[in-house]
Amino acid sequence: MGITPTGLDECLRACAVHSGKLVAGLDRRRTELAERLRQLLAVQAMAQAPAPAPSASGATALIRRAAKGTAGPADTLGAELLDALLAVGSKALECGYDDELRLALLISDTVLTLRRNSRAGWRLRARTLEAVGDEAATVEAYERYLALTDDDGFGVAPKIAGMREGGRRQDELLRLLERQCPGAAAYSAGPATDVWAEGLALHARGNREEAEPRLVGALLAMEHDGSPVQDIQAAVSQYLDLRVTANGGEAAELSELITLYAEQRRNRMRGPVADPTFGGVDWITLGEFRNQIAGRSICLIANSQRVGRGSLGAEIDAYDLVVRFNSYRIDAAATGSRTDIHATIHKHGFNWDRPVTTRLVFGGVSGDWKHSLRNRLVPGAQKYLGDESLRWPLRNVGRVGTDVWSSIPTSGFNMLWLLDFLDVSPTLDLIGFDFYESGAYRLQEAMRMPITSVHEYTSEKAWVMERAQSVSDMRISLR
Repeated sequence: MGITPTGLDECLRACAVHSGKLVAGLDRRRTELAERLRQLLAVQAMAQAPAPAPSASGATALIRRAAKGTAGPADTLGAELLDALLAVGSKALECGYDDELRLALLISDTVLTLRRNSRAGWRLRARTLEAVGDEAATVEAYERYLALTDDDGFGVAPKIAGMREGGRRQDELLRLLERQCPGAAAYSAGPATDVWAEGLALHARGNREEAEPRLVGALLAMEHDGSPVQDIQAAVSQYLDLRVTANGGEAAELSELITLYAEQRRNRMRGPVADPTFGGVDWITLGEFRNQIAGRSICLIANSQRVGRGSLGAEIDAYDLVVRFNSYRIDAAATGSRTDIHATIHKHGFNWDRPVTTRLVFGGVSGDWKHSLRNRLVPGAQKYLGDESLRWPLRNVGRVGTDVWSSIPTSGFNMLWLLDFLDVSPTLDLIGFDFYESGAYRLQEAMRMPITSVHEYTSEKAWVMERAQSVSDMRISLR
């Protein structure tokens, strides 16, 4: 699916129209999309030349504002407007509905029309194409994204490998069905929906001999028509269920088909697993981590502009243990050069390839956490890896529920809370923690990630200040 050249005016009009369609409701995702659309159109209105206030209100006024201006400025995509557009595209993608997916694709068309080498634009396009099931175009878009970045913090390379391997397994499965059911060729020209419905009706009447070639033929027709991957997977799953049921639950003769189906699903979900033993890493428990840090001076380095503009590198490296977070950035003079403990959320893979002594990966849902470890962990990049007892310290170790702490704790707060709770370090200093008042200082690829609203920085700051023993411009000491 190639890029459709799209001007900024056309895109903004579509966003304004979509904003008018979103009404108050119970869908949190659409409510958040409506707010992003409002912010986008406000950014565009501010960027335009002053004009008399329109008499219309609501969506009509937004459409008029979005359409103002000459062709030249309207096609200028500045950084602020780009960020606002991408935020709308991401929220539209999260909604997952057809209308919103079309909006996300339109936004990616616009961004890439005006900024052909936009990393974020290619990633948005790839994620949207993946959601609609166009796997070939998805791989192409992800490859364009990878070619423009040095930091694969979103795990795109294994995703591409998984899609390709999944596609190969799917092809093997369909070729096996062709060989098992030669009569399917007569029905493979489709239309797939009608042939599938005929097959299901015959199967329901107990006429499996005539149903089988139609069902397989419909699957082949879906392949020829380039149906979305999700639709083919769902149809194959239903077909295998019918085959298993028809054989009284005995699936021995279907083992090869079921194996291929399972492998293509697994690879598409998480990519090929190169090292199922996690590279010989030593898992550590809560107690073992306590022993690691006992009696040692510790500093935690914020990913803040305050740190990036500082000059405490030598002092930072003088601590016994240096803790960094998520997409931390190294500038030896400002940030120091050592990283002993990397504390990171499981959702991103930034810096997972950087060698550290201990890596603690945080995550609220056990299954998602395990999936990320399997998919993102780089064998040999860490000596010790926190086990499930260290997965979500505030909730699982402290038993602090949402009634006490309602927001999702940041990686920094989870780590700090854990160190304070264990209380075995004579020095516990926070360097550059201003809770993003000075802005973020991260790896370049992570800089476009928003400072998310799901965290409560004000509460985290209050917690820190209640326990602070001394406070200076750059350092907060808790011990």
